[in-house]
Amino acid sequence: QHGMTVAPVVANLGPLEALTLTPNPDEVEEVFTLPLAHLLREENQGYTHFRTAGGYTYTLPVFLNGPHKVWGLTAIVTELTLELLLPGRY
Repeated sequence: QHGMTVAPVVANLGPLEALTLTPNPDEVEEVFTLPLAHLLREENQGYTHFRTAGGYTYTLPVFLNGPHKVWGLTAIVTELTLELLLPGRY
């Protein structure tokens, strides 16, 4: 989709157990958390390669967590956030 604006927010939400989340079920299948230490381990980082019908290829980051994968726009924002928060470590 063209013309989309995304405004990521980094915040401390306090104890996760105290949160009550009600995501839109049409948009979110499951909610899970990942510690920064997990995201920084190389074995949990990967890339997905895409090829368009016109032959154009591109690569996007993926973060792995057991059966879960953080991919697409969420992975791009996560990668950019890690680069900003932890330069030299990511």
